Amino acid sequence: MSIPYSLLDLVPVAQGSSPAEAFRHSLDLAQHAEALGYTRYWLAEHHNMPGIASAATAVLLCHLGHATSRIRLGAGGVMLPNHAPLVVAEQFGTLASLFGDRIDLGLGRAPGTDQTTMRALRRHKEQGVDSFPQDVAELIGYFGTQPGPVQAVPGRGLDVPVWLLGSSLYGAQLAAAMGLPFGFASHFAPAMLLQALELYRSQYRPSARWPKPHALVCVNLIAADDNATAHHLFTTLQQQFLRLLRGEAGELPHPVAELEGYGAHELLAMERTLSRSLVGNPEQIRHRIQALLAETQADELMFNGPITDHCARKRSFSIAAEVMQSL
Repeated sequence: MSIPYSLLDLVPVAQGSSPAEAFRHSLDLAQHAEALGYTRYWLAEHHNMPGIASAATAVLLCHLGHATSRIRLGAGGVMLPNHAPLVVAEQFGTLASLFGDRIDLGLGRAPGTDQTTMRALRRHKEQGVDSFPQDVAELIGYFGTQPGPVQAVPGRGLDVPVWLLGSSLYGAQLAAAMGLPFGFASHFAPAMLLQALELYRSQYRPSARWPKPHALVCVNLIAADDNATAHHLFTTLQQQFLRLLRGEAGELPHPVAELEGYGAHELLAMERTLSRSLVGNPEQIRHRIQALLAETQADELMFNGPITDHCARKRSFSIAAEVMQSL
């Protein structure tokens, strides 16, 4: 069994650190992932979140592109309602012109932020998410070869793969209707994973580029050489989601011995949100990845691993690669 494995980097800013340091770590991690055989290295657009430094996604992808040579780079994703489709086509046309056939464009429908920031981003754009299918089609059109009154330069005629990303049935259905690959965000919204995958595959309409459906499943993965260390590192992600539940977005917290000061309902909500997370030592990670693949029949796995210690984070992704290569 040979399943592609990829990496999602939210460019985490640890407590006491800075975006500049996060960028240095991401560059090092991208080179590390390339050496480990990861297929893709994706960044996700977020705004007004002190613990996530990937807001200017295309700019940072350019930075990583110059430091790598083989691994695919992309957005997982660009939140399309925040942008005019032409601007996104120009940005990713520029990236494809610089780095050739290494660029992916994953598109999301969510704002990637809170409502107040969303309004600051979108300004006078009135349609927002309601025009998402039309905006996706318009963006794809800019990569075509047909002449028109408005062209993406660079962008026109470039072969930039477009993906649809989602955490509900909506994205699965749209990806199926448009004949596009689909990535499901079970790292933060696991509830509809299996239903979305079934819907996507059953309704898929073949396209020229994608004659068959291609389903990518993204999960959190926190691995270490021993189980106790892995679960200790996992408290960073647990704290992050507990704080988000309270509306307390901040820098990525360091791990703690115990999760204290949270109510039972908060802990239950956190456990549901992170229920698909893979946490443990190499053997446990192996069993859990095998179970995930058997359950989802995913065509590709993507791992998100927010760990504040950079060396421990690199080791976690090394363990994941070792497991995937041995399956």
